[in-house]
Amino acid sequence: MANAAVHDDQPAAAHRFAKDQLKAFVERVERLEEEKKAISDDIRDVYGEAKVNGFDVKALRTVIRLRKQDINERKEQEAILETYLHALGMLA
Repeated sequence: MANAAVHDDQPAAAHRFAKDQLKAFVERVERLEEEKKAISDDIRDVYGEAKVNGFDVKALRTVIRLRKQDINERKEQEAILETYLHALGMLA
């Protein structure tokens, strides 16, 4: 009889564990979302500072995007763009 009581508690314990684990995952994601928002705000502030100091923010964003790319990939994309621009008569 005591053995049956132990088996009845196992599903409840497993349920509690799953519930606690789920709650921990949700809280971790929420905390990371808050951090992501704070970082996003910081990045926006840096772009604002750059603009106040006379820098073109659109060009700055392009530079940052290009720096993330592999150099060979970037060169290939630049060559394709140049080819297209030339074909459209947009280059001298």
